Amino acid sequence: MNTEALIKELTFKAVRSSGAGGQHVNKVSSKVELIFDLQNSTELAIEEKELLFKNIKSKLTKDGVLLLQCDESRSQHKNKELVIKRFLELIKKGLKVPKKRKATKPTKSSIQKRLEKKKKTAYKKAFRRKPEL
Repeated sequence: MNTEALIKELTFKAVRSSGAGGQHVNKVSSKVELIFDLQNSTELAIEEKELLFKNIKSKLTKDGVLLLQCDESRSQHKNKELVIKRFLELIKKGLKVPKKRKATKPTKSSIQKRLEKKKKTAYKKAFRRKPEL
């Protein structure tokens, strides 16, 4: 996966940020929206696309488009850097294949410890009962 080529496929849109900030917010478009068309991406292989569709399905639109936005900073450039960083982390996480779990047996000592603990608790609880007369 070539990050520079992936970044070239991104589309950015500057929007007016919401929330507090006074006059500055009303006249500056500092919020950055990142748009990435996963379905029509030429940089990703088919297998990578399928893996991403499966792993980041909740973040995609119906058309297979990823939308991310950032309005943390007052600077549009800083917000653009932050949203690109977030995008690359999301893609990296989405492409990770989880390890297969190997089924294992419990060791003899762990079985023995468990049984001994069970006997101790049973013995302890037996003393809590009222004595039979």
